[in-house]
Amino acid sequence: MQSPRIAIIGAGIGGMTAAIALARRGADVTVYEQAAALGWVGQAINLAPNAVRALDGLGLGEAIRRNAWQPSLRLSRDWDSGRITSQVALAEAARERYGAPTLTVHRAELIGALATALPAGHLRLGHRLTDWSETRHALHLHFAHGADIECDALIGADGIHSGVRQSLFGRDAPRYTGMIAWRGVTSAASVRAAHPHIDLAPFTKWWGPTPQIQLVNFLIRGGEELFIFATLPAPEPDRESWSQTGDPEQLRQGLAGFHPEARALLDPLREVFRTALYDREPLPAWTRGRVCLLGDACHAMTPFMAQGAAMGIEDAVTLARCLDGVPTSGIAAALVRYEQSRIARASRVQKTSHENQFLKNPGDADWVYGHDAWTAPLAP
Repeated sequence: MQSPRIAIIGAGIGGMTAAIALARRGADVTVYEQAAALGWVGQAINLAPNAVRALDGLGLGEAIRRNAWQPSLRLSRDWDSGRITSQVALAEAARERYGAPTLTVHRAELIGALATALPAGHLRLGHRLTDWSETRHALHLHFAHGADIECDALIGADGIHSGVRQSLFGRDAPRYTGMIAWRGVTSAASVRAAHPHIDLAPFTKWWGPTPQIQLVNFLIRGGEELFIFATLPAPEPDRESWSQTGDPEQLRQGLAGFHPEARALLDPLREVFRTALYDREPLPAWTRGRVCLLGDACHAMTPFMAQGAAMGIEDAVTLARCLDGVPTSGIAAALVRYEQSRIARASRVQKTSHENQFLKNPGDADWVYGHDAWTAPLAP
């Protein structure tokens, strides 16, 4: 039996993971990415145990751990008093409880590990999908540079502004959250030298006076660098950009009332990036015929639970399981099975992240971190 030809649009974390998972099961899969190269876009990413466990199942554990940091704890702290309001043991405790630790990594290093694991010839750069059509026997993809590709299944992993989503369900704009996200990286050694009493080992979230104000810090690059993430309210919509720079002093002023230990983390910042935060409401369906969505294309969410990439990774593993051994005639039913296996969980995470209360106080982390995409029951 000839394997169905599967086209994935978008070489982000979810799309690349799906391609690897499908290729490992013998699928004829190709990723089409509009960018001309996979660059160092973005900064850090927090991979919770559920994401790491899914990636471990693809044999990527060693590559991802090579330059990662393993936080000892996940702490929630009050913005002004510094009081710890909840904590979750990570590292060895997470390995024992969830089968994998939390890893904090540079986003580009994760993309690099995924690109290396993808078999040669399965990634096509410089391919921007402009249109697609369907006949009885195949899907026909049309790209901006003139290429026409025939495939049996189309996976839209093309992000929050997904063109595949728009072609399936019509045009709808992402929702502006009323917040600007700030990101910066500094030397961990410089912070330790100036403030030796500050413990940088935990992943720490400082909860502000409102849900729109917060500060997060964690180590990356094996503990050599400290990543800072913060949000501040901004009533007027702003640009959504990975590369727009901001003024570090504006960030420091916005968090001026925070605990001295939190403010000390901001002092060394000389360069910061800012972007408007957008998300979406959960979709009632992700699939139509032999076309489906994956990752941010179907459940774009705020970053407040560190689960955006994790949900795309879980989608990828589940999709590969549902398509495993399926003939071309069974693709539509397999994609519905994938949707029904994932949509309730992803939508719940999407809504919970938007509310931004997860683990502010002691609560249940198991429903998030304990999920195993490799063994979770699939829909009938």
